[in-house]
Amino acid sequence: MPSEIKDLQLYGIKACDTMKKARSWLDERQLSYRFHDYKAAGIDRASLERWCNEHGWDKVLNRAGTTFRKLADEQKADLDQARAIELMLAQPSMIKRPVLDLGERTLLGFKPELYAAALA
Repeated sequence: MPSEIKDLQLYGIKACDTMKKARSWLDERQLSYRFHDYKAAGIDRASLERWCNEHGWDKVLNRAGTTFRKLADEQKADLDQARAIELMLAQPSMIKRPVLDLGERTLLGFKPELYAAALA
């Protein structure tokens, strides 16, 4: 593991299948990390702003998920970063998962090849 990555933090929802794959991948490689379940523990505005600034709010907001699809049309209309962050703060299930915090940057979603490259 690169020396600059000292304290991995994995954000997501415990029961999510993609989260299970990411956690298994990390566990199989004996990489230690802290897990933050943002459905149970919530998420802070600063983290969401950082992720949106890094990846774009449209990538951080999971529009394909059930929680977003169940919103009223007026809640889904005219979205921008500020409105998207408010939605995700109110309902963290709308945040794309997992988010792996490497310290200086984050990985959004789980792709084994991206994890391997970042943690080689």
